[in-house]
Amino acid sequence: MQIQTIKSTLIHKIIPPRVEKNEKHPCLILLHGRGADENDLLGLAEYLDPRLLIISVRAPFPFDYGFGYTWFEMLENFQPELSSLKESHQKLTRFLDDVVEQYPVDTSKIFVLGFSMGTVMGYLLLLTKPESIHGLVANSGYFSEKFKLPVELKSLNKHSIFIIHGTYDSVIPIHIGRQAKEFLSKQNVELTYKEYPMAHEISEESLNDFSRWLTQQIDKIK
Repeated sequence: MQIQTIKSTLIHKIIPPRVEKNEKHPCLILLHGRGADENDLLGLAEYLDPRLLIISVRAPFPFDYGFGYTWFEMLENFQPELSSLKESHQKLTRFLDDVVEQYPVDTSKIFVLGFSMGTVMGYLLLLTKPESIHGLVANSGYFSEKFKLPVELKSLNKHSIFIIHGTYDSVIPIHIGRQAKEFLSKQNVELTYKEYPMAHEISEESLNDFSRWLTQQIDKIK
């Protein structure tokens, strides 16, 4: 099956499923961190379930302090700047609608994988559009009930979330990352939380764990 690139508000790259069948595919949307682009997480693809249609998205704003792009401006205490966050959120939700309409995806098996600031966007996407996403892999990110947000959050219904954070993370310290666990543990979710002896990165161990987790999630949805 040849997959055509959709017209969208967000630049992206795709990696077709390595197991080709004439059917709709489970889908994984990759959201990179600040100062990266849509190429940053593509190297993960060969280690993930071969049934996945993988879509890696570029954040909409150029990063002013170096290479790449960013999802929003960040204020003190990790608070997102609201106007840039709102614009990114609007474009990302519209992009998700485009994916569902124009790519051969199984709408019951759409997952998001974020890294760092991309994880923040993954949390926000899941919490505002839970009807469209089954699960989230949240690498080295953060989210807090103290966030001031430009959107209203919705209730979750047994959504699957795997939170991963490094105990030696100097970019987003572990105590900041744990806020998401504290918030989501109060929600109606199937939460997996693991800390690893690593910095602000994806380690071989964490990659193996969330790769296995994704396959389990795909298999349990009939």
